Amino acid sequence: MPGRSIHLFQAQQPEGAAAIDAVITWVDDTTPGYREMLKAHARAVPDLDPSRTRDNLEILRYGLRALERHAPWVNRVFLFTCRPQVPSWLDTAHPRLTVIHHDEVIPAALLPTFNSFAIISHLHLIPGLSETFLYLEDDMLFLKDVTPADFRAADGRPLVFEKPAATPRHDTIRNPASESPWNMALAESNRLLDRDFGAAWRGHVNHVPLLISRSEWLAMTERYPEAFAATRTARFRAPGNVAPEYLYPQLMLAEGRAVRASPAELHASSGYVPLEDIWPATAYALLRAELQNPKWVTLNDNFGKHPSRVTEWMARRWLGRAAPQRSAFERA
Repeated sequence: MPGRSIHLFQAQQPEGAAAIDAVITWVDDTTPGYREMLKAHARAVPDLDPSRTRDNLEILRYGLRALERHAPWVNRVFLFTCRPQVPSWLDTAHPRLTVIHHDEVIPAALLPTFNSFAIISHLHLIPGLSETFLYLEDDMLFLKDVTPADFRAADGRPLVFEKPAATPRHDTIRNPASESPWNMALAESNRLLDRDFGAAWRGHVNHVPLLISRSEWLAMTERYPEAFAATRTARFRAPGNVAPEYLYPQLMLAEGRAVRASPAELHASSGYVPLEDIWPATAYALLRAELQNPKWVTLNDNFGKHPSRVTEWMARRWLGRAAPQRSAFERA
């Protein structure tokens, strides 16, 4: 079919290797009724931050193209989202794709939830998910061919791509009332880790794909039941929440079940592009990413309420070059 990707999405792992699925979380606040529901539950200005719910660039479309092309060994893809959201362009009949809505996994008493921490704390409960899976946010895409070995050390333990910048603690946050919910969740996660393993320097581990063991993810939630109960009952990010995508790799490191990627491995693997309303900042970040030439990149929404049209144009042009061929996940 003209324009169709020539890459077949088939498992291509070594014979006998366990299947690895991928889970992608996604949200689109243009779904009829979603913004009204969000506003009805919001209690503070950060709750209405559009960067948390916007899908103005359809990065997921390009991310799936890149996944099909560069990680054909992935077994199945689970798109985890709020009912009734489904991308209009997505071919839901694809045999290796499952759209799973929050209400199929998360208890009804906790819904609706707009708290990404609460949502991903339930990843291990997705029916049919492989024991080892790759968690991707909807703003991530692969730029080069990757294999499971890119996420593991030589001894098989998962790699943690930790950035050389210290994460906050409660005693380093001057004004908790004005601090971002993300930093407060990092501080609470650090409090738990400090309590169990002693105070230690810990760096940021966000904006990268995360290789997860379902059983270890479950063990994490059972180790800190009060923290996860507080996180799951918060419809929006709130003080007392933990960030599972940070707590998990740091807990694995503390217990010796994961390995820090070396600075060279981090540079070769992970790229980051903030999408800013001041378009020269994004232009510089895109150029820097091209010069770095990493295995994957995250295009993080830092827009305000009215995204820069110039930045949007640059990002769409860049995405079109990075993943130009339509994937089998897209409707014909």
